[in-house]
Amino acid sequence: MSNLDREAVPSLCGGRGFVVAEPVRELLSPRQVRLGESTEVRRLLPNLGRRMVGAWCFVDHYGPDDIADEPGMQVPPHPHMGLQTVSWLHEGEVLHRDSTGSLQTIRPRQLGLMTSGRAISHSEESPRPHARHLHGAQLWVALPDAHRHTDPHFEFHAELPRVTAPGLTATLLLGTLDGTTSPGTTYTPLVGADLTLAAGTDTRLPLERDFEYAVLSMTGEAHVDGVPLVPGSMLYLGCGRDELPLRADSDASLMLLGGEPFDEELIMFWNWIGRSQEEIVQARRDWMEGTRFGEVKGYDGAPLPAPELPPVPLKPRGRVR
Repeated sequence: MSNLDREAVPSLCGGRGFVVAEPVRELLSPRQVRLGESTEVRRLLPNLGRRMVGAWCFVDHYGPDDIADEPGMQVPPHPHMGLQTVSWLHEGEVLHRDSTGSLQTIRPRQLGLMTSGRAISHSEESPRPHARHLHGAQLWVALPDAHRHTDPHFEFHAELPRVTAPGLTATLLLGTLDGTTSPGTTYTPLVGADLTLAAGTDTRLPLERDFEYAVLSMTGEAHVDGVPLVPGSMLYLGCGRDELPLRADSDASLMLLGGEPFDEELIMFWNWIGRSQEEIVQARRDWMEGTRFGEVKGYDGAPLPAPELPPVPLKPRGRVR
């Protein structure tokens, strides 16, 4: 999924200077953003005051939406660099196309993982015909300097490992949780897990003390470390935790995101992550001139034009605004 905001502004993030080194409970409110004609998302990262959680740098939550009589998700070809995109569904399906030739329909609890590396372009759309409801999350992971120029590639994992406890099922998108590891490729120590809680669940999830964490609410209402979360909200938890108390009075689902705090300072503008103004300027030029990012074949429509760059210089800074 793209950042389709035509008034895009740079997000200056990264670096350990603003990592909360102890447990906290910081509730993040979403910003409403429209994608295409019929999809509206709740953007949790980047957020006013909080830009990253580990290497996770972008989180959109969308749905559940009734798209029976709507086109659903329609995101034209657009570019990426310096990041990985993670497509995660609870309902519906999304057809992924990219400039490496990948063509894949992603369905609920299946992992679509695209590593942009130095440059890639892709599109996402609801198939025709498509399921009535669409509900999911789109996430980005920042690539560290040592790997951000890697070859672009796409991974699809239809089956993912799970961790279970009474009333809890955790599906591993990325990284390791309680000794279980996802097959998805990662470049920094992190974790992403989909948590399903049955009504009446009261349990504790093991965590890594050196990681910082956040929890995104997908459906139902659950209490995370005593804080009630409603769908579309996210709770930042800081570092220094060995376990996380979870309680659900009704069926609920959450996403756990975490990782080692990201050392490097970044510039995130539109759909690119770079380290300098010059890199972003060159990326925009390359995309508008049709070079470097390749061609997405088979999409019925024109690619997205890049927004204008801001009149002020872009400089990498810390993790919060």
